[in-house]
Amino acid sequence: MAKDRLYKLLGLFFAAMAIFNFPLLNLFSHSRAVGGVPLLYLYLFLAWGALIFLTMRIVASQDTSKP
Repeated sequence: MAKDRLYKLLGLFFAAMAIFNFPLLNLFSHSRAVGGVPLLYLYLFLAWGALIFLTMRIVASQDTSKP
């Protein structure tokens, strides 16, 4: 189970590297706003929050087969 958690965290790390890489960030760098918030800022905060949430889920998941 520890290896599964390690592989999930490594996958999440590489996904974060792709999410915060320049070509993808450049897609959201236009001067559009959603609800008064620039699209790039909204993307950054939502992606960051999703990564924190997914990290929490991976780290906090416990093996239910142990007593």
